Amino acid sequence: MTIGPHMRSDDTPSIRLAAEGLAIRRGDRPLFSDLDFGIEGGQVLQIEGQNGCGKTTLLRILCTLTQPSEGRLVWNGTPLDEVLPDYLAELVYVGHHPAVKDDLTPLENLAFSRLLSRPKPDADPEQALERLGLEVDYETLPCRKLSAGQRRRVALARLLLSDARVWVLDEPFTALDVRGRDLVEALLAEHAMRGGIAILTTHHAVSVVGAPVHRLHLG
Repeated sequence: MTIGPHMRSDDTPSIRLAAEGLAIRRGDRPLFSDLDFGIEGGQVLQIEGQNGCGKTTLLRILCTLTQPSEGRLVWNGTPLDEVLPDYLAELVYVGHHPAVKDDLTPLENLAFSRLLSRPKPDADPEQALERLGLEVDYETLPCRKLSAGQRRRVALARLLLSDARVWVLDEPFTALDVRGRDLVEALLAEHAMRGGIAILTTHHAVSVVGAPVHRLHLG
């Protein structure tokens, strides 16, 4: 699947991520094979399919956490293994599990996460948490005292602190209420308008203002 270019009004250099002939097996069973797709800056790709079809595995391949059985990734026209540091500098991943440390506060978790990706120079962690709907009173509590939805908001706040142009999100709407889902869609729209790429899995219908949501079905 090749996604057509998304026109932007600015002259931001475009980026492109492509998969060529990807295949992965779980034991003797193939999850998927001969998978091809390409996505450019300003676009959103929603990966769909039944449980167990390989959605999370595909995201892990895109994050270089899992190696495919066959095939390769291509970043801006160059095989990924030749430009891996450049690609990883552009990547931020929020997994299905929030990956926040229970004994740290939301602000401490965000301070730690800024060491793991290219930080946005002018980003304010407190403002990021407030944008995600986490009230000031909760910013200094240990995360073990937060609800599942609040922990999810802490994890998603990392997106606002990073200059990475490739977002890979595994079930980002999990544990969020309607307002939280609307916030995530707003973040996706802003990211696409800045020329970023967003790739996500979700069972929810996704609507992103100003950017088409393309769908890749596995299984």
